[in-house]
Amino acid sequence: MATWNLQGTTHHVLICNGGSCMRKGGEEVTQAIRDEIDRLQLNGRVHTTRTRCNGRCEDACVVIVYPEGVWYRTIDEQIGRDIVRNHVRDGNILRDYVTYTYEHTGFVMPEHSVVTRGKEK
Repeated sequence: MATWNLQGTTHHVLICNGGSCMRKGGEEVTQAIRDEIDRLQLNGRVHTTRTRCNGRCEDACVVIVYPEGVWYRTIDEQIGRDIVRNHVRDGNILRDYVTYTYEHTGFVMPEHSVVTRGKEK
């Protein structure tokens, strides 16, 4: 899925393919997200990138959606498809899977997040 011209792109989805995420289904999540983008004919609006480790191994598999700056945790194939349909296409963030969101002051953790500053609850 090569994209040479990013004009018209509205979302960038980064899918962790680091070691922990790959052990937790990173390849399958990557394919499910890309398949859903194809199925919904969103290729002209959505660019995906496989990343290496994003430093949140305990949250594997991690998916990050920009421009909103939403970091999703523990994503499987079905939730990956839901991210494309609900968040990317329809603008509805899947709050149950969010670790961080971006605000004008930087990244923040939602109140319901299972992560506290630097430590798991």
